[in-house]
Amino acid sequence: MKNCSIIVSVYNEEASLENFFEACSSVLNTCRAGSKKDSACEKIVEKYHTEILFVDDGSTDRSPLILDRLALEYPELVKVIHFSRNFGHEAAMTAGLDYASGDFLIFMDADLQHSPELIPEMLEKYEEGFHVVSMVRTKNSSAGILKNLSSAAFYWVLNHLSPLHFEANASDFFGISSAVQQVLKKYYREKVRYLRGYVQSVGFSKTKIEYEAGVRQGGKSHYSLRKLWAFSRNTLLSFSNLPLKLGIFASGCSMFLGILLLVYTLLTRKGAPSGYATIVVLLCFMFAVLFFVVGIIGEYIALLFEEIKDRPIYVVSKTMNLPENSE
Repeated sequence: MKNCSIIVSVYNEEASLENFFEACSSVLNTCRAGSKKDSACEKIVEKYHTEILFVDDGSTDRSPLILDRLALEYPELVKVIHFSRNFGHEAAMTAGLDYASGDFLIFMDADLQHSPELIPEMLEKYEEGFHVVSMVRTKNSSAGILKNLSSAAFYWVLNHLSPLHFEANASDFFGISSAVQQVLKKYYREKVRYLRGYVQSVGFSKTKIEYEAGVRQGGKSHYSLRKLWAFSRNTLLSFSNLPLKLGIFASGCSMFLGILLLVYTLLTRKGAPSGYATIVVLLCFMFAVLFFVVGIIGEYIALLFEEIKDRPIYVVSKTMNLPENSE
């Protein structure tokens, strides 16, 4: 029998945790009972033992208590990792990556925007031989116009700056084989992380499933616009060195403007161009370009600084129903 690990990042999700667990276990139990006749459910019944691995990312509400209770009531099904503090969503997914023991790993959120009903279809794709199953949102009505537009713009910019291609609107809802897991555990250990990007760029055979994001079951999104901007900026810098080359482009533009200014001076035969405003505008433009390029270099240095410090991606305070030294 094969194993399937469902990895769920949790941060202050007390309003939706029990609903998520009920929905997830209901899908698995329905399939195991054989009441669904589709082939994906039959494969779960025949071939998979499932574990749900919750990673508590330093929650400050009742989420840790709910997780501990579920772990005590369902020791064979529910595993729990508690962080010592909040390390972020990427760190929580990385912990799940490190501790999961399944042949196929499914990453999802606990707010039910990632529907457990799609788990059988993802397993079916794995049975067909795919190592990476990307879940691509076709609609997310709860995100609002601004977030939807910014998400589309982010992927457009990322795909134009990076030599790699990323599936637009791919989410943190995805599945990978244990072969991909081992590669990510061993070689992709950056401190500034973008796991869904690693999954899409690591290679192996991959496919996608389109889905509509469900309505969030309680609580609110923990990604503010400021956090989304920081996350997007770090991702762009991590997957592309093109911004570092803007200095060359800026110098070319400056040289071109300098040549135009020289031609203008020679044609008018007045020596230096007249007008105080012209000189001020030119100086402001040149300094703006200079500081812009310096700022980009500073961002890259900041990323290097994070890597050089080599601090842990996360710190575990305790685990439940997991063996020692699971990594």
